[in-house]
Amino acid sequence: PDYILQKPGKLTDLEWDIMREHTINGTFILASHPDPMAKEIALSHHEWWNGSGYPFKLEGEMIPLSARIVTIADVYDALRMKRTYKQEFTHEETVAKIIENAGTQFDPALIEVFSTIHEEFNSIWNLMRDPEESGSSIRDRDREFSGISDSAF
Repeated sequence: PDYILQKPGKLTDLEWDIMREHTINGTFILASHPDPMAKEIALSHHEWWNGSGYPFKLEGEMIPLSARIVTIADVYDALRMKRTYKQEFTHEETVAKIIENAGTQFDPALIEVFSTIHEEFNSIWNLMRDPEESGSSIRDRDREFSGISDSAF
């Protein structure tokens, strides 16, 4: 919930527990969604490669590939964002932190790919951060993202 995300200062244990429920809550919200990938991402995007994530402590390839990919994007965005409880990271700091956690939080094979395309993450992040300043429309951004995803894999 936003009231927790935007709370100044450290979160309490109870607030962390509430935040961790978003994986289950998101899955319920998407229960009638026709694409099962949406549900598996919602449920598993906080699982860690080494099994220490949540909600089920899945590890390695037990974590759906879609969730392993989204986890990288989610962490990239979270580190880049300034929050009341933390400063924003630069692109370089974010990339270093993500690469440092290959094999722990992230699938090492996916981090190899990330290390070759991380500048695209920075471009997208900057574009989404301030679309008015870039002068791009949603349609322009959709076209740009399609081109990036086609070239990355």
